[in-house]
Amino acid sequence: MKSCSVGLALFCLGLPLMAGQNPADSSAISTVLALEHAWNQAEQRKDTRALDAIFDNALVYVDYDGSFRTKAEFLASVKSATVQPEQEVTESMTGHAFGSTVVVTGLYIAKGMEKGKSYARRGRFVDTWTFKDGKWLCVASQATPTQH
Repeated sequence: MKSCSVGLALFCLGLPLMAGQNPADSSAISTVLALEHAWNQAEQRKDTRALDAIFDNALVYVDYDGSFRTKAEFLASVKSATVQPEQEVTESMTGHAFGSTVVVTGLYIAKGMEKGKSYARRGRFVDTWTFKDGKWLCVASQATPTQH
């Protein structure tokens, strides 16, 4: 009887893990993580057209310094001649699916020049993506600096 109870308890503990392994969730997470990498590459290349395609028009963006930006403001900052990114890399990230929403958390490194001064930033981020009009769009992004 004791082994049956232990077996049942282990089975019940595993249910949330099995529920999280929905193939549709897995596919959505893979797609969004690929979009996160594309975001880094586009930002490093100053490719605002690519960024425009992955951001919702109502994007809410909170930058590492606490400043708030709309989609238009973020795209303008990427295009700015005063910022010259050299490296935009995600060290690690994890996606969590909630229906038609995927939340991505991770660590990033950004290096470059801004207003003639070099910068090196490392931080944590939370990005929220939603499936809208047949594609995944980032609707919210927030970054927090961490120690180097």
